[in-house]
Amino acid sequence: MKSPDLSDAALADVTGQIAATAAEYDRTGEFPWKGVEAAHEAGLLTATVGTRYGGPAVRPRQAARILTAIGEGDASVGLLAANLLNTHAAQADRPTWPAAYYEDLLRRSETGPALANAIRAEPELGAPARGGLPRTTITRTREGWILDGRKAYATGGAGLAYHVVWAVTDDGEQVGHVIVPGDRKGITWIDTWDHLGLRASNTHDVVYDGVEVPADAFVEIPRGPDGVYRDPAAAAGPGSFGHPALYIGVARAARAAFAEFARTRVPSALGRPIATTERIQTAAGEIDLQITQAETLLHGALLRLEAGEKPDLSLVKAAIARSVIAATQTAVAVLGNPGLSRHNPLERHLRDALCIRVHPPQEDTALIAAGRRTLAV
Repeated sequence: MKSPDLSDAALADVTGQIAATAAEYDRTGEFPWKGVEAAHEAGLLTATVGTRYGGPAVRPRQAARILTAIGEGDASVGLLAANLLNTHAAQADRPTWPAAYYEDLLRRSETGPALANAIRAEPELGAPARGGLPRTTITRTREGWILDGRKAYATGGAGLAYHVVWAVTDDGEQVGHVIVPGDRKGITWIDTWDHLGLRASNTHDVVYDGVEVPADAFVEIPRGPDGVYRDPAAAAGPGSFGHPALYIGVARAARAAFAEFARTRVPSALGRPIATTERIQTAAGEIDLQITQAETLLHGALLRLEAGEKPDLSLVKAAIARSVIAATQTAVAVLGNPGLSRHNPLERHLRDALCIRVHPPQEDTALIAAGRRTLAV
């Protein structure tokens, strides 16, 4: 399996290739195949495949660098890549997939992008990290399982090679994930995605109607000692830092767009580029401060994990989100109308950056948990 070149120059080249088509995919909402293919050709989409499967098994900090580079090119491609890299990393850490399915995913990855993603949210329930059990069910058969239900916000749409579907057994006794080939009979996509940002991510609804899978396709998630199921996404873990990493890339793209505009904008009343004024220079410094803060939080937290420490990853994610949004909002606010024009990429970067808030655990849950811990409640 291809070992990716993770030098700054190589990653910057991939960023440029992905960025070349980002605006058009954002406008049309079509699946961003060209950007995904650029990441695949560079070997980035299989970078976290475990060594037991012949993969590079890059560490979390290198995976974060990859996702920042991809996200800087196109946030939608970054989200697809983050979900896939998390899937491969989880399989490397704790194998759960049916052997034939994972071998197929890797085989398909040799000739083109083969995407996988966890399909979890539901129209009625919303985000599972907020609690509750899915209405999506699996029923035992003589040969395996039958999957039925409807999911929402299923990123990747029909471009997914495999779905990892959150479901409960029909008797309500077991909760877990069902690994399902994307071309299996009984899967229907409903085009519901019409979002502010990440418009090319194809985060549609999907219906499973009598989808058959083998017995080993269901992976149970154990309940707690008290018999209560707690969603793993309710608190941040090392594998959940791919999402903040890609949005740091979005903030970096906003910084570049801001700088380019400032260097080339010459108002007649000023007679020189606005980049030469202290007001714009101060704003550029503020943008850089916020990005530096976000990058330091991300990589600092991952370094602490490598050292065996246990930082509050949920709070770190919330702080990164604040910095990413502050950086992009500063760039847009200072430029005024040009920053909000669809002729300027800043408008797209702001829309994409705001989506960082939706990834669990969300800020309010992180703050409540930290507050209760601090107050010993």
